[in-house]
Amino acid sequence: MTTEPATGPRCPICGKPRVQEFRPFCSRGCRDRDFLAWADGRYAIPAVEVDDDPENAEQNRAQPPRDE
Repeated sequence: MTTEPATGPRCPICGKPRVQEFRPFCSRGCRDRDFLAWADGRYAIPAVEVDDDPENAEQNRAQPPRDE
């Protein structure tokens, strides 16, 4: 048995060496944490909604932005 450090891809959650069974994670725990983060919406990309109605878009351009 060698004591050389593992090389190659690491678990994206904790940084330990990956395990084939849980690829790309190192354990069931890291896999489950990643899934829970995804299910909670923590991986969501914020978006700006665009009004596709040309009539409303023209009306919005004519009004100056309000200071709140």
